[in-house]
Amino acid sequence: MKEQFGFEYTRHECAQELPAPDRELVEAAREATRKAHAPYSNFHVGAAARLKSGRILTGSNIESEVYPAGLCAERTLLFHHAACHADDPIEALAIASVPDERECYPCGQCRQVLVDSERRQKSPMRILMCGRETITEVDSAERLLPFTFIL
Repeated sequence: MKEQFGFEYTRHECAQELPAPDRELVEAAREATRKAHAPYSNFHVGAAARLKSGRILTGSNIESEVYPAGLCAERTLLFHHAACHADDPIEALAIASVPDERECYPCGQCRQVLVDSERRQKSPMRILMCGRETITEVDSAERLLPFTFIL
């Protein structure tokens, strides 16, 4: 039997289309790219999460000479959140990169960790994936990984 999976997402042509709190989150993700340590790929990624309390946390990718010891910006941020702010759920998370000609989408490992984070906090988080101009928004990390790993 054939089945079909689909989902809706929102495409923003520029950050000015976003509400002020989301514009602030996007700017925080873009600012976090400056803290990335990416001497091998030269792909600097920043992530920013707005917590239920309104606080914004950021993370950046960190590469290591001992591949694969580095971490993506999203996982750096999410692991810090789980360790230090787990009682304050993430409501929205933005991802940005330099270069930024195209939107920055999470890798497969990050997609699973995003879904794991939603499950732990028992609520979805909106994901804003940013390019220089455009931004794609989904209402839950589960939209990015429809067949998730579950123990």
